[in-house]
Amino acid sequence: MKILLVRLREIGDVVFTTPAVRAIRRRFPEAHITYVVEPAASAIVEHNPNIDELIVAPRPSGIGRLRSELGLIRRLRAAAYDIAIDFHCGPRASILTWLSGAPVRVGYTVVGRSWMYTRLIARPRELRPRHSVENQWDLLAALDIGPPDRIEYPVEMPLDDRTASAVAERLARAGVHGDHRLIVMHVSAGNPFRRWPIGSFAAVAAGLAGRDPTRRVVITSGPSDREAADRVIAEAQALLGHDRGRVLECGELSLQELRALVDRAAVYIGGDSGPMHIAATSHVPIVSLYGPTLPARSAPWRATIWPAESVEVADLACRPCDQRSCLPGDFRCLTWIQPQQVIEAAERALTG
Repeated sequence: MKILLVRLREIGDVVFTTPAVRAIRRRFPEAHITYVVEPAASAIVEHNPNIDELIVAPRPSGIGRLRSELGLIRRLRAAAYDIAIDFHCGPRASILTWLSGAPVRVGYTVVGRSWMYTRLIARPRELRPRHSVENQWDLLAALDIGPPDRIEYPVEMPLDDRTASAVAERLARAGVHGDHRLIVMHVSAGNPFRRWPIGSFAAVAAGLAGRDPTRRVVITSGPSDREAADRVIAEAQALLGHDRGRVLECGELSLQELRALVDRAAVYIGGDSGPMHIAATSHVPIVSLYGPTLPARSAPWRATIWPAESVEVADLACRPCDQRSCLPGDFRCLTWIQPQQVIEAAERALTG
């Protein structure tokens, strides 16, 4: 049997498919499983042992895009898949699933594209307090696979040894040694709906680092958030004074390197974004800041023995939202979260 899985983006969404990939492998141990993903999230499943073939599908511009798409479609059709599951159901994913020619094509009911699938799974349009892993798992009903379980089917992102060694060397160069307790804090500032104030991040970094001389806080960010990360580091170091060396940066990290860095951490702190979901594939304690989204939808999907703290502003009538416009105008779902709340949650996670 040959099975095609399509989940083009984003990072967190690809992470959320990994429990389903493991379940499919257990259900069909002899199947050849192919996973189609776009470059930005390909590192999530690059070393997944449950996947036989990874197809990275870039989106070039101009005439090259048409040539690339036609080549990809020919490759999918030539493979003669028996089953195709579209975890994405966006326009491109729907077309690729349909044109794969698989006789069984599983996808969600989507206006204008439902006809591309042979087996449809209802997906309500409203935002529900239900985990994204469960939403994507609904597609497995067509394969006679039982309900999801956080212990049997956690999110996962396997690493290669070379990446872990490279990150260890980078930490050593930055002055982080074996007797240090590492705190990884990811700064996200590009999207106003995920943007916790820089001063708040700095206060948390300084507050945690200042409590214990063995702690080292590493600030990470995406490429577009580099300036914000630099400001967090500068403000936190200013608050620490002569202890400024306890807050540092390790340069730009790939997704694989970020995953290896998290493995070295005593706790990870960050918003509801792709890096937090990467952190969830580890056993490291996590403190997550939730603004327009809900923990019920995207909290770490793993065994509950691994500590995970959710920090949020409860009882806001505007939560959750579609992240297209802020009705109050002040992004209060995030800006009302106080640094002390995050510090206390991190201390609980550190001792949990």
